[in-house]
Amino acid sequence: MYIIGGMKMILASSTASASGGMMSMVIMMVALIAIMYFIMIRPQRKEQKRLDAMLRAMEPGDAVVTTSGFYGVVIDVGDEDVIVEFGNNRNCRIPMKKQAISQVEKPADAVKKQEKSAPAKKDAKAEDKKK
Repeated sequence: MYIIGGMKMILASSTASASGGMMSMVIMMVALIAIMYFIMIRPQRKEQKRLDAMLRAMEPGDAVVTTSGFYGVVIDVGDEDVIVEFGNNRNCRIPMKKQAISQVEKPADAVKKQEKSAPAKKDAKAEDKKK
């Protein structure tokens, strides 16, 4: 009887250690999933929300860059499509999906950028004249 009781004791302790190992394995898996969420999924969702907001705010006259790298100006905006004019040729108007637009720049933003860079250019020209 002692031997059988001893065996039961050994089995009980091995089951306890196995359940402790399972618990640590579950904790590690949860931690790994949490890390993947904060490193991969969350920033991607944040970027997608920013892109959706940018496309909703798009208006005629805005300068755009397509996903293939073409620069153009928005002529008309629909629900899912936009008409973009490319180059100096006024006859080059192409309808495309909104998802094909990667960047939008408002005309007011372009003016602000030019004003910021203009003083630096003037200072550089003044220094060249002094030399």
